[in-house]
Amino acid sequence: MAVRIMSNNLWWCDENAPAWKAQGEDCSAQCRSVGFFKLYQETMPDILGLQECSAQMAAELMTHIAESGLPYGLLWGRDTPILYRWDKFEVVESQAYIYPEKIPGYPGSFNNLKTKSYCMGVFRNKADGKLLIFATTHLWWKSSDMQLAHYQPYSDEARTWQLNLLLDRAEALQRKYQCPIVVVGDLNGGYHSPAVQSALQRGYAHGHDVAVEYADESTGLHNCSQDGFDTQIATGGFLLAIDHILIKDMQNSVGRFERYSSPSYMLLSDHLPVWIDVDGGNE
Repeated sequence: MAVRIMSNNLWWCDENAPAWKAQGEDCSAQCRSVGFFKLYQETMPDILGLQECSAQMAAELMTHIAESGLPYGLLWGRDTPILYRWDKFEVVESQAYIYPEKIPGYPGSFNNLKTKSYCMGVFRNKADGKLLIFATTHLWWKSSDMQLAHYQPYSDEARTWQLNLLLDRAEALQRKYQCPIVVVGDLNGGYHSPAVQSALQRGYAHGHDVAVEYADESTGLHNCSQDGFDTQIATGGFLLAIDHILIKDMQNSVGRFERYSSPSYMLLSDHLPVWIDVDGGNE
């Protein structure tokens, strides 16, 4: 049975910003949650990993979901919760984790606001009993490039450490349940970044690389901030995209790797949602 798996960074912004208000727009969580709800209503992901999801945004989304009767449950995970279709899946086991501020062997703070985290669950498909390990994460955001304003030494090392901590724990669950793994999220690094490459070296495949029907080639990023928004997707192509879907032991199952780029979405977040359609799980 086909499963749609999505990743969506919601842009952590709860209150309307002056620049938006001056243009007659509203970037508050209350307003933007309506747009996100319509997106999920349209695309109906089976399992959805969120990033930059504030407590207010989560509450707003769940209110819309409850009022509409859509069959979604929330697996809480700080800024990285999971939404899943409870009519199709049940949670067998779950865990949530905030990455430490300190990274072994490297000076500096790499989670000073405690927003970098992961949420992980083992999901059983109610229709066929197949299991799937799913995790969503948001990694450290600063750059290892000394030329950039947001430079911080050892940022690449921090992201690589964080992601591999997640993968270690996902693979421990895999040894227990003998099922595939899907990891989604804002990894704050492109395809050739040390973090993404470390996952590929561990035997993971990128959803983009193994999609047999269609693979989106865009960065999936555009300007949407306290200063306003535009509808122009950033140039540079897929290799510069920072929202990723990594899979293990289901490489032959991906049909589409797709991003949502409707103009109406551009008022919601600077990250376009990305998803894969797969035949996922084990027997």
